[in-house]
Amino acid sequence: MIDEHEVRDRIVAAADALYYARGIHEVGMDAVRAASGISLKRIYSVFPSKADLVVAVLGERRHVWDRDLGRSLASADGARGRLLAIFDFLRTWFETDDFRGCFFINTYGESGATSEAVHAVVRQQKADFQALVERLALEAGGTEMLGRQLSLLAEGAQTSAAIAGDPSWADDGRAAAEALIDLAIGTVAAPASGSARTHA
Repeated sequence: MIDEHEVRDRIVAAADALYYARGIHEVGMDAVRAASGISLKRIYSVFPSKADLVVAVLGERRHVWDRDLGRSLASADGARGRLLAIFDFLRTWFETDDFRGCFFINTYGESGATSEAVHAVVRQQKADFQALVERLALEAGGTEMLGRQLSLLAEGAQTSAAIAGDPSWADDGRAAAEALIDLAIGTVAAPASGSARTHA
């Protein structure tokens, strides 16, 4: 008999694949049962409601996102390189055969208005990503506003790439990010340079 951890993992993995490919509202619990090989009774003993299962899938997606993005950032060279690595990471993701856009955005569009639990998880993921980019922007010599602008580019690239079916939106986002970084860092550095001339 499989243990509870394996049962949960199989249910979440099956639901994740189905929800991402077909959408949450199109997938009933019976489809999750068929894909996971776990009985409905067992599924409901682990996840009493569909919303509970959706939140669990979002949690697993968050874990994978944080892990894979973290690896991309860790391999980048310097603070500026880490900011641009976000878009390199997106390009690799956009090129995968099963890319269907951001699961968090997709899920919010389907259930965020009717499930506060889902809304809270999505909102937290987006807030944490923005905070990460803001921190990276500060480390690169920019501002929190630069981080907000770059996170907006990254979020927009995900949606545009999914709708257009074109991974090159990551390249466009990267090019725009480079321009913003150079402009922002130059703007930050300019007052110090001017101040030095004033006091010379």
